Amino acid sequence: MHGRPPSFCTGCPERPIFTAIKLIERELGPHHVSCDIGCHLFSILPPFNIGATTMGYGSGWAGAAALNTTETGKRTLSIMGDGGFWHNGLTSGVGNAVFNQTDNVLVVIDNGYSAATGGQDLLSSKAANPIRATNHPIEKAVRGVGVDWVRTVSNTYSLEQMRDTLREALTTKAKGPKVIVASSECMLNKQRRVKPPVRKAIAGGERVVRERFGIDPDTCTGDHSCIRLSGCPSLTIKPNPDPLRRDPIASVVDSCVGCGLCGEVAHAAVLCPSFYRAEIINNPTRWDRFRQRLRTRVIGWLQARIERRLEGLAA
Repeated sequence: MHGRPPSFCTGCPERPIFTAIKLIERELGPHHVSCDIGCHLFSILPPFNIGATTMGYGSGWAGAAALNTTETGKRTLSIMGDGGFWHNGLTSGVGNAVFNQTDNVLVVIDNGYSAATGGQDLLSSKAANPIRATNHPIEKAVRGVGVDWVRTVSNTYSLEQMRDTLREALTTKAKGPKVIVASSECMLNKQRRVKPPVRKAIAGGERVVRERFGIDPDTCTGDHSCIRLSGCPSLTIKPNPDPLRRDPIASVVDSCVGCGLCGEVAHAAVLCPSFYRAEIINNPTRWDRFRQRLRTRVIGWLQARIERRLEGLAA
C-alpha cells in the first residue's frame, strides 16, 4: 500500500462532487460552505480544503441558517449525507429552510448507504432489504415538505453535469430553498458486491473485461493538476523519464477501480491529454488475441517510424 493522507476511498462517488465545487469556485468565487458529519467531511482536507463550519450529524443546512442574508450577494452551500439527512436533516435542515424560506443551496450526497458507519441500509437505499423499507427517494421526501426547486444528478461521476447543476443552483433567479440530490453508489460497498462474482467468473474461464485508467509518461508535464482537483488515492507520482525535466510525473497505481473521474477532470478542467483508458481482459478469446497482435504491430511500426524521423532530425 502506498502512503496517502486521510481521504475518500478510491473511486468514491463523493470526490467528483467536491471537484465540481472547486471548478465552480473558480468561476463564481468562494462561497460559505456548511459541512456535515460523514465521509464527505474529508472535503475539508487537501486537496479540496472546502468547508467553513461543521455543526453535527444532519445539521449541515441548519448550520447555514444564520447566513440566510442577501448582503453577501452569494448563496451559501450546505453539504449533507443521506445518513445525516434521514437522521435529522430532513426536519432540522430541510424543514427549517422551507419554513424560513431560505434562499440557500443544499447538496444531499446520496451514496445508497450510511457509508461512514459501515454501509448500513437507509430509507433511500436502492437494494431490496427483506426486513427494512428501502427505495424511498430523497427527492420525493424534500418535495413532500415543500421544496419546489430540486435537481437530481443520478451519476456524480459526470463532472460536467455536476458542475452545471451547481452553477444553476447558485445563480438561478428562483427564490426559496434549493436542493441538489447527488446520487451514486458507495464504491466500497459496490466493490464488495461486484468483486466476488467477477472472481468467480474469471476462475470459471469466462471472458471478463475491466476498465483501468493510466497516464502517458511522455505526455504528462508534471504539473499535478489532476491530483489537486481529484486527490484519488490511486493517483500518485513517480520519477520523470525525461532527463531534461525535474518535476515528477503523475501515475495511476493498481488500486484504480476505473471510475473515470481522472479523465472527467482532464476534460472538464481542460487539463491535459495524458490520461488514457485501458481494458484488462481476463480469459481473452481468439479474436481478442488477434486484435492485440494487430494493434501491437501497427503501433510498433508507427513508433519505429517516429524514432527514425527523430534520428534524421538529430543528424
